[in-house]
Amino acid sequence: KVKAQLEEKEGKTFDVFTAVEFKTQLVAGTNYFIKVHVGNEEFMHLRVFKSLPHENEQLSLHSYQGSKTKHDELAYF
Repeated sequence: KVKAQLEEKEGKTFDVFTAVEFKTQLVAGTNYFIKVHVGNEEFMHLRVFKSLPHENEQLSLHSYQGSKTKHDELAYF
């Protein structure tokens, strides 16, 4: 659901976009920290926010980190 948001921010499209790991953080909603394989040996770490159900909002890409590898630790940012 956030692939299009990332592609817009990066100004490119990703042929490969596969989540390989995630962590969550409970706030006034939920932050998802997701490691995504985007092709070759390149990975990105995404921070996606999901609001509380009664707010009825879409998932939003809060921030991201590029130039990651498969072995980089997925940490809160």
